[in-house]
Amino acid sequence: MTQTIDTPARGATASLTEIARRLRRHVVRLAADSPGAHVGGSMSTVEILTVLLFDGVLRVDPAEPKRDGRDYLIYSKGHASASLYAALAERGFFPVSELATYKQPGSRLAGHPSTDVPGIELATGSLGHGLPVGVGLAMAGKLDTRDYRVFVVVGDGECQEGSVWEAAMCAAHYRLDNLVVIVDRNSIQEDGPTEEIMALEPFADKWHSFGWDVSEVDGHSIWQLSDLLHAVPTRPGRPTAVIARTEKGHGVSFAANTNVWHYGKFTAEQREQALAELGGPELNGSAAGRGLDGVRPEEPR
Repeated sequence: MTQTIDTPARGATASLTEIARRLRRHVVRLAADSPGAHVGGSMSTVEILTVLLFDGVLRVDPAEPKRDGRDYLIYSKGHASASLYAALAERGFFPVSELATYKQPGSRLAGHPSTDVPGIELATGSLGHGLPVGVGLAMAGKLDTRDYRVFVVVGDGECQEGSVWEAAMCAAHYRLDNLVVIVDRNSIQEDGPTEEIMALEPFADKWHSFGWDVSEVDGHSIWQLSDLLHAVPTRPGRPTAVIARTEKGHGVSFAANTNVWHYGKFTAEQREQALAELGGPELNGSAAGRGLDGVRPEEPR
């Protein structure tokens, strides 16, 4: 029998926009105080992770990460681990202080995430594997008449992998409406623009043609993401594809919309500039468990 898992109520966390800023500040520090980080792709997934983990979408319990009946988050673009670690730490899966060990000898916070870290369901980073595993989990849920959902975050460059489309075809065939793929569509991969390296457009049409229900949103609009992800499945009997239009390196001017900071290490000067652009030094305490005002800032819809 599925157990009830408590999640943060929608809109009942501290300002989600402040949480997103906090996560970006963590990414800056990880990129400066370690051998380096995948800055661009980490920054572009921040709002996606904020809504999934802090807005009551994912039914998970940080105190019992493997609790039966939980929803699954498969973060297929594992190279962008900096933002994922920041989000899991702020959500309470492990101490925020542990972020300081990122990529250090003996740390469980390696460059690519492993299941040694609470909240990590699959060791990822070898691209094209996350969605096939997500399909398997969703199929198991259907066969066992479970009500959990599976959310898979993939990169757009990753969608040049044939395994992604094999999994997409399978998911539609088996009517896996408990499966949601969120594509971080920042349009830039390691070597340059996706459309120059291996064109994906018409991207939404491809997912449609494979039998998915498809929505496109501003991937940096917390409220667009929130409205959509709280509404899944968007069409019963079909898996949901969310194409989140994002900016690589979003939030830091010199890292934005370029492949130069796909991976790199910030200098002390770059660190300070980035933190200043993100609102200055980080506030004391973490996002999890702070006072809640339940008020959404105004944002055009």
